[in-house]
Amino acid sequence: MSLLSENLIPGNHGKIFGTNAKENTDLERIKDKVLSIKGIKDVIINSEVYPREFTIHTTELVKVKDIEDIVITTGFHAIPKGVFEL
Repeated sequence: MSLLSENLIPGNHGKIFGTNAKENTDLERIKDKVLSIKGIKDVIINSEVYPREFTIHTTELVKVKDIEDIVITTGFHAIPKGVFEL
């Protein structure tokens, strides 16, 4: 494990997570929960792909585990994708 794989670092590249949520209302609930975490700047939902994805941008270091744990409270999962998109 490394700093990049276990944390979201500030910057404009963000980190992409996959989720098993399908409905827009569920995705919005996930977005609201994630935005409640200190250091989260924005959450961009991509409902054009399957499984659904969301990209998170931060203003400070945020643990991936914190994201996963808060999404679980909605009844869904958040699975981080690769560190950087190629």
